[in-house]
Parts: sequence; C-alpha cells; structure tokens
Amino acid sequence: MNETDPIPEAIDPHHLRLLEALVFASTDPVPETVMSDRLPDDAPIAVLLAQLRQDYAERGVNLIKIGRGWAFRTAEDLGAQLIVERTLTRKLSRAAVETLAVIAYHQPVTRTEIEGIRGVGLSKGTMDVLFEAGWIRPRGRRRTPGKPVTWGTTDSFLGQFGLEALDDLPGVDDLKAAGLLDKRPAVQTLGTHAAAFPVSSDGDEDGEENADGEADGDEDEELDIEADAELSELDPLDPDDSDPLASTG
Repeated sequence: MNETDPIPEAIDPHHLRLLEALVFASTDPVPETVMSDRLPDDAPIAVLLAQLRQDYAERGVNLIKIGRGWAFRTAEDLGAQLIVERTLTRKLSRAAVETLAVIAYHQPVTRTEIEGIRGVGLSKGTMDVLFEAGWIRPRGRRRTPGKPVTWGTTDSFLGQFGLEALDDLPGVDDLKAAGLLDKRPAVQTLGTHAAAFPVSSDGDEDGEENADGEADGDEDEELDIEADAELSELDPLDPDDSDPLASTG
C-alpha cells in the first residue's frame, strides 16, 4: 500500500488489509463472489479492489483481473529482467548413444532395423530424447508393408559433433585407433564378451530387452561394435510419402 496516498474515509483499512491478504494467499485468481463470502457484509468489494489496484500500480507486483478473478502478478515492465536462463547438461543413456550411432551410419533406417542392428528392443523414450534434442528427424517411409517411418540425422547433429557432412563420420580404422572398436576378429570378440558379460536379469537403464525377451546386460559394460564395410541394403523411399512426420515412429 502506498503510504503517501491516504485511504479514503469510506474504506475501512481492516477490510483493505483483509482483501489484500486474501488475494496474496491464493494460488489462483480470487473471484469477487469468494471475496464477498470472506469479507464482512458491509465491505464494498468494488471500491476496495479499485483502491488496492491503485496502491499496487507502481509496485513490483500489480493487482490485475484474470477472467472472473483477481490476482497479484509481476509488473509487465519487470518480467524480462526476472527471467533466468540456464543450460542444463543431460547425459545420454547408453541406449540413446547406440541408437544415434546406428542412425548416423545406417540412415535412412527404421525403428525395426535399429532394433535388429543393436540386437535389443528399443524403448519408447530413447527415440523421443534424440528427436527432442533435434538430432534426428523422419526421412520418409519404406515402400514395404506398413510403410514404416525411416529416420536420419539433422544439421543440428552435425553441428553438435563438429562435422561438416556425414562423410566426416569416423571410419572403421579411426574408431579402432581411438580404442572404440576391438581389433580382434568378431568371432573371438563375441566369445570373450559372452563369457565376461553374462546376460543379467536386472536389465539396463532403459528397460530394453534382447531378442530372447531377457533384459540386456550391465549398463556399464564396454561395447565392441562390428562395423560393416557397407550399409545394410534398404528398400528405396516412397516418393509419395517423403514428408517429415511430427511424431516418432
């Protein structure tokens, strides 16, 4: 309340304070009918609201009408100065990283093909995370029964990983040099990891399952990827259904 402006004699200071407390304490706009029920019968609601609105006109918060109710809200000229923007870093799950790698190297690829390459079922949230990050997008549909949606990477994906084009993705030799691929033959690698990392019934962090319906192994195990020299042979896209979709497939 602005102390320099005296309250009109027709207004009871107690009624004004009570109305102020009622609006302040409510999480939702307060209708005038509720004010009438809470304040004494002789309290002039309309006059009190006008006075309270005037008192807060130059304050950091203003009394405004929202629909049929009244509420305190931040003054419009201060709103922009109160906005705080923070960049939150969220670590991708192992399943999301694997899925992104499959899409990057095998695009355009369907959800079923991703599951086939990874060897485990794909949880719904994994694709959603990558799509919301702007790293993947629909690339059309297969000309096969059901016309499944195919997926590919975006320019945001290239920018995030410092690539000018998909041709700049590291090859097999680069991945081996970085220690991301096992240099031993694939058969030997498979046998070694089968013994070192038995399938656990606890499942991984995304709740994905392998082809036998069992939960995937330890979420922290190191992955050995057998990279194919050629991309998997996929059917051509249907030119009639090549428009990007808004939802994950």
